[in-house]
Amino acid sequence: MSTSLETRSTRAERRAARRRAHHLVTADENSLLELEAFLATLPLCASGRIFIEVPEAGDISRVDAPGRMTVTWLARGDRSGAPGTGRACAPGEALARATCAWADEMLCDDELETHVTLLGGFLGTADIVDHLTSELGVEPSQIQVPERFGLLQR
Repeated sequence: MSTSLETRSTRAERRAARRRAHHLVTADENSLLELEAFLATLPLCASGRIFIEVPEAGDISRVDAPGRMTVTWLARGDRSGAPGTGRACAPGEALARATCAWADEMLCDDELETHVTLLGGFLGTADIVDHLTSELGVEPSQIQVPERFGLLQR
């Protein structure tokens, strides 16, 4: 009898932990292989948001992500650059805008732990890291970026 109760409480604890943590993941056309490798390490029950920036809508393809994760493709060719400039969308710009807007709206609950993995290019990733740490107070230890960028010196 106690084994059944222990199993039930263990399952409930795991379920509650999944509800308290989610993932924010970014990538671009140059990091799709890294993204696929990262997503393969996540449990099937992982939840969160994935933003992927590509040059054109024709570059959108299938990504195998856990069922509870939402994938958003951002085609630069369909977007404008900085408001009021009339310029085309620069690499990393759509990714930074979308990710920061999502974070502003969704990362307001201190009870919900967010694991951030940024695999896009340097410029967009630097903007996102700056926004998350300075504007939203996300701890750098919660953010993973490619080491070659040197953004989060530990």
